[in-house]
Amino acid sequence: VAWTYNPLDYGRTAHEDYLKRYASNRKRYIFLGMNPGPFGMVQTGVPFGEISFVRDWLGISEIKEQPENTHPKRPIQGFDCTRSEVSGKRLWGLFQEKFGTARAFSKEHFVANYCPLAFLGETGRNLTPDKLPLQLRKELYRHCADHFKRILTILQPEKVIGIGRFAFQRASETTDPMGIETMEILHPSPASPAANKDWKGKATKKLILADVW
Repeated sequence: VAWTYNPLDYGRTAHEDYLKRYASNRKRYIFLGMNPGPFGMVQTGVPFGEISFVRDWLGISEIKEQPENTHPKRPIQGFDCTRSEVSGKRLWGLFQEKFGTARAFSKEHFVANYCPLAFLGETGRNLTPDKLPLQLRKELYRHCADHFKRILTILQPEKVIGIGRFAFQRASETTDPMGIETMEILHPSPASPAANKDWKGKATKKLILADVW
């Protein structure tokens, strides 16, 4: 790991706005992702934060600070970033289609990440937490589990929906001892061939079968 970005630090204004707007009440369901994507939360401070959805649907549009050190190939452009986070576009697009407004969605639902940090290699390549060295990974997971447990304690969900296998497995280690049900939906990443074939339909079907929707 050559670079670490913490959107909860430099993107604190946007993230606090997200929490104040959408995490002020108990939630029945928490959708849990892995960690910030380079063109999503890294830029906007919001989990799966595809820029147009964060700005136009969630109503959040301000990143005030820059991290002290950034990789030349991975600048923080905030809401001026022209790249799209496809995973976030698919996820928030599903919620918009189902609920219409962000307020309606947030009555019972919330989106969070297991790990709030983003990691880059020397070349600027994105490194997901599961690709980190073993000892670093163990230490990271310990802190992430504590962070996630605090989220669960505050929001008191009935069920956690892991977005992808990683989030499901990491969530289960925390939710099982707490008696909180956990399920998995396919991650909407375009890197997944399965997600590129009607991800919305597959995710919706699983959520309906699980009595989430």
